[in-house]
Amino acid sequence: MNTKTKILDSVGISQKINRLAWEVYENNLLEKEIIIVGVSGRGEALANQLSEVINEISSIRTKIGTISLDKDNPYQKEISTTLDEVDYSNKVVVLIDDVLNSGKTLMYAAKHFLTTPILKLSTVVLVDRTHNRFPIKADYVGLSLATTLKEYVNVKLDGEEQGIYLS
Repeated sequence: MNTKTKILDSVGISQKINRLAWEVYENNLLEKEIIIVGVSGRGEALANQLSEVINEISSIRTKIGTISLDKDNPYQKEISTTLDEVDYSNKVVVLIDDVLNSGKTLMYAAKHFLTTPILKLSTVVLVDRTHNRFPIKADYVGLSLATTLKEYVNVKLDGEEQGIYLS
């Protein structure tokens, strides 16, 4: 039997996104612009929401981009982004995904930006499962969730069933 347990509802997700936006803002107070890059899919949706809040609470301009990669085999397909290298060169880059599971997706996404001189690279995740197999951590975490390896975390950022579920 596969049951879903709602860990966080839409109000809780909104509160986490607001707190994450404030943390990103506080750690980049002196920046005029930061580059927010979401991993395609839910990371992209989360990046858009985070950017909206940062724009509301601060004078920092945000430029949003998306990074696309094969999450299962990131080394087999080319990683692409909607940004040109000049867009993030010598700037602060904030890389966003919904769930940090093994760390593979964030590791390969971060690698893409390390071939260009940037001021700082930070990572944001809504949920950190702490099952890292790769040496990467999230700088900003909405929710740390202790799970077994067999459990699955599902994030829904829109619609009536918006929430974080554990199954």
